[in-house]
Amino acid sequence: MDAPAFDHALRIRAVDILARCTACGACAEVCPMPAPAGLDTADPKRLTAGILTVLRGGAHADASRWAEVCSGSGHCIPACLHGVNPRLMLALARLAAQAATESSTKRQTGFARFGAMTKGVRVLSRLQLPPDTLARFADREEPAPEVVFYTGCNVMKTPHIVLLALDIMDAMGIRYRVMGGPSACCGVLQFGAGDLATSGRVAYRTIDRLAAAAPRALSWCPTCQVQLTEIAAPTRPDAPLDMAPFVRFLAERLDTLRPLLKHRVDKRVGLHEHPGNPGVPEAAQAILRAIPGLDFVDLEQPRVGYMCNKLAPLPAFKQDVHRNQLQAAADAGVTTLAGIYHACHRELCSHERDWPFEVVNFLELVGESMGLHRPDLFKRLKIMQDVDAVLADAAPLIAANGLELDEARDVILRDMLGEQPLPLRG
Repeated sequence: MDAPAFDHALRIRAVDILARCTACGACAEVCPMPAPAGLDTADPKRLTAGILTVLRGGAHADASRWAEVCSGSGHCIPACLHGVNPRLMLALARLAAQAATESSTKRQTGFARFGAMTKGVRVLSRLQLPPDTLARFADREEPAPEVVFYTGCNVMKTPHIVLLALDIMDAMGIRYRVMGGPSACCGVLQFGAGDLATSGRVAYRTIDRLAAAAPRALSWCPTCQVQLTEIAAPTRPDAPLDMAPFVRFLAERLDTLRPLLKHRVDKRVGLHEHPGNPGVPEAAQAILRAIPGLDFVDLEQPRVGYMCNKLAPLPAFKQDVHRNQLQAAADAGVTTLAGIYHACHRELCSHERDWPFEVVNFLELVGESMGLHRPDLFKRLKIMQDVDAVLADAAPLIAANGLELDEARDVILRDMLGEQPLPLRG
């Protein structure tokens, strides 16, 4: 199927939304984003009606702002009683608001975003791992895999998370194939830029590869999960995609995992959660509660977005979310603040320097109980807070992986040290 079909299919879905939506306001009422964006929340029906205006090609400033700050929390989806996915509705409204932008500009924007992401993934992964370990992520044919583990792209900036996921599946006896990286992208960067022709080609190619690799795909990245299963795959009814979040898959196999959790982890743990992929926070909690010795604490923080980077349009609000999360963890007396996703980890991990608890990915705790360990080299480097110190520390890997020193410096400054939404103390 050629790429223009993606654009056409999205138009059909927009028409269906316009036919179904009654502008009842239920989606706007439960959305956590209008208030932080400074929008009037007294009349949620007005916001929803405004989105329909935008979808029809009209202008509505407040509705466009609401679509812009949508963090993908997903609270709106079960709230709708009329068969509409409001998260998709707002994504299509963002596209509609770009209608006047030249196609060439959209392509250039998408290309620039993809190039920056590719460079960041390539350089940061190679600052942490030698070539032989990086080879483990190569897409290789495996005999009769049960699943394909789809990494997406950006998790490779924190490769210890992926290595732990693979180590855990190895221990559980799961036959898998690994796929991901920029060569198997979900197309979200091009989609966000409005370049639907490229986004469709990229997404369709990845869907076909995933479907051919194994009966079921497991996603790590919530962005990839939403982009492929909610936006791209429904436009390809001839090529269905069975994809589920890895964390939920792991919880489904908890009876297999539990006997492998042999070592006590005597830690008091709070969880940094996002609700965008239904069931993932609950799955992570169930897994943590199964670890012997671990004392799980519900930090009772608002669940917003499907990953921290989705809060970027509201930087002050994002800082408040992080500040409140850290303070809640300290007030609860935790020894460990555990996150689920990679983007959150990159933004929060360096706060370990300033607070009385460690900041880890929750798979590190699972691995600890299983006797598996993968060092978090990204956190160790970021806590240095000095580009020259990072370059000196990573010098052997820079040489082994053939990285250019100036390129490595630029990426460290932009994608490691520069990615600090809430400034460190001092």
